[in-house]
Amino acid sequence: MRSLNRSAILNVLREHSPISRTEIATHVNASQPTVKRVLDDLIRDDFVRPCGNRASTGGRPSTLLEFKSQAYAVIGVDLGGTKIFGTVADLAGNIQFEKRVPWGNGGPQNSVECVCQLIEQLIAAPRPKQQKIRGIGIGAPGITQSEQGIVTFAPSLGWRDLNLRAIMSKRFRLPVFVENDVNLATLGEWGFGIARGTENMVCLAIGTGIGAGVMIEDRLYRGHDQAAGEVGYLVPSIAHFGRTYDQFGALEGLASGTGIAERARQHLQRTGASVQDVTAEQVFDAARRREEWALPIVRETVDYLALAIANVSCVLNPQAIVLGGGVSNDADLLIEPILERIRGVVPYVPRLVMSNLGPRAAVMGAIILVLHETTDHAVIHRIQKRPKEVRDGVPKFTRD
Repeated sequence: MRSLNRSAILNVLREHSPISRTEIATHVNASQPTVKRVLDDLIRDDFVRPCGNRASTGGRPSTLLEFKSQAYAVIGVDLGGTKIFGTVADLAGNIQFEKRVPWGNGGPQNSVECVCQLIEQLIAAPRPKQQKIRGIGIGAPGITQSEQGIVTFAPSLGWRDLNLRAIMSKRFRLPVFVENDVNLATLGEWGFGIARGTENMVCLAIGTGIGAGVMIEDRLYRGHDQAAGEVGYLVPSIAHFGRTYDQFGALEGLASGTGIAERARQHLQRTGASVQDVTAEQVFDAARRREEWALPIVRETVDYLALAIANVSCVLNPQAIVLGGGVSNDADLLIEPILERIRGVVPYVPRLVMSNLGPRAAVMGAIILVLHETTDHAVIHRIQKRPKEVRDGVPKFTRD
């Protein structure tokens, strides 16, 4: 219970500073002595400080407290398809230093060394005096066992069963946390981005592939095999049954940036056009110019994405679905047409919005991940049957 109270109070301070103890107690529905004990701990751990008094309206003026966002820095790393993006940011999400570097050549071992070299540069970057590094959060492209920090399968990097957390912890002697990159971006959108304040949301990342991160009741849902959100493997039609998809799924083969470019190339070949390398961005730009060859490609893309969003909406009923990834830059050609297709088809149409964090979503999510993992945050697992851990009606508390 103490861990739950600490988590709730820290979140209130992060979102509502400056704030009084009485207001905090009201927010978290806790007693004043409980709030005082937790705040004493947070002040001791350098997360909170007094910041003056609120003007009195007749009684004793109340002391205001604020979240010390600059006391700690978090290193965030997003392992992209062609580049690695890293940042140093404070706990309020203010980026103090950022750098993008291309992947080197040389296979899986060299890619690990590229990550290490970038982190070394981030650690050495200038920071405010006395600011400590709280930890490192890494977003990996592929299926990740987050509790162990193992990247089970990242085909773009050639990684299989790589204990990335152990490697980085040993090298840098800092707390290291590894998460699927789309899950990390989802935390960023939920904690700092356009989905802030929602309890149930989905972040749909459309880039080289398609993936989704799912937040249910303010908590990432990872699934039984840590593979929840692999919407790129949704089946667009029965024609896709009986095939094998071991790299890209059926949906992302059609509606990801890679899939859009491939469909455009095939379409141009059929028309007898001289085909050069074409990108999804070029397809959308041509559609804005109303070029005939690009319009059916975009219409089909809208159809495929509407199918995915309709299915996600029916299964999860989220408050919001956030479009992220490179293709989300073309939201002006996607959002309203998608909504037109699913209105009347699904019982509840979600709020469909474009990310306002863009390529920084995952590194912002690293701040939330490190903050939660290093400050004893906790949740109650909702259970239907009485497990062995429950005694006298008291549920077991576990770390988030």
